Amino acid sequence: MNTETLDLNLLRLFDFIYASRSVSQAAEALRLTQPAVSQGLSRLRNSLGDPLFVRAGGGVRPTPRADRMAPAVHAALHALESAVADSAGFDPAKASKVFRLYMTDIGEGRFLPALITALQQRAPYSRIETLRPGMNELALALDQGRVDLAIGFVPDLRNMRSTVLFHDRYAILMRKGHPFTRARRGHTTHTQDIGTLEFITVRTHTYTHTALQALQLQDRVRLTTEHFMALPAILEATDLAVIMPRNIALSSFAPNRQFAVIDADFPLREFDVGVHWSPRYDADPANRWLRGLITELYQEQPLPAKDRRTPRSSVIR
Repeated sequence: MNTETLDLNLLRLFDFIYASRSVSQAAEALRLTQPAVSQGLSRLRNSLGDPLFVRAGGGVRPTPRADRMAPAVHAALHALESAVADSAGFDPAKASKVFRLYMTDIGEGRFLPALITALQQRAPYSRIETLRPGMNELALALDQGRVDLAIGFVPDLRNMRSTVLFHDRYAILMRKGHPFTRARRGHTTHTQDIGTLEFITVRTHTYTHTALQALQLQDRVRLTTEHFMALPAILEATDLAVIMPRNIALSSFAPNRQFAVIDADFPLREFDVGVHWSPRYDADPANRWLRGLITELYQEQPLPAKDRRTPRSSVIR
């Protein structure tokens, strides 16, 4: 095969199909029609004399030849993208860029206000879109550039770059006048005390339920909601409680209301919140600039170990 006549776009198409194991997903990521992708794949097959992919269970499976090619093709495309991006640079004051970010519903409330304010000041022609692909699709979306960055606690991401923004832990949020806060004032909260509470769980944040399961308290659930944003009004009107990230409770739920945040010993309750991106875009100027802005806005010094382990309760006024 004569590489001088090979269309570079065909290698890019090959890279996307190999990563997604799907012609239709590659077409979506490349913003092409599926027939156009199929036609391009046929041209590449003819050039290389190999089928490259065969049909398998709702998608495609690479041939041994494709498996041998894939690492070199991916590395070459990444090097070329980085070289072109570096030569073009990124001027936030002039660029018109759509940044696509993954974050949860409570993450939007925590991160977007300061981020969009800073973006309007420093990159006035750019904008932000938030997306929420399924967790099993997120790594691929980052690798394909359909999502630029993921912000939050995303433990299931594999082979991604990340920077820790701050350390957090799960706590219990309830109304300030809750009987539990009066009964436990000045006392350490133990696991057996948690069993006296009744809880709300949130489908989009599984830890609100799995923590109770681990403590064998799932029968204490009285309400399950789809999202966090309805919780403040519910908590103010009832004696229900919810398990949620302490940082979110303090920064997003508390400022205009009176709530109590109770620290307690949950299993695996401590975690790191970070910004995550694909190694393919490590050197991309726009991606790198936004990562720097997010780090500047949100990165905090880690808590001392003694503070991480000491349960305490606090009332937000």
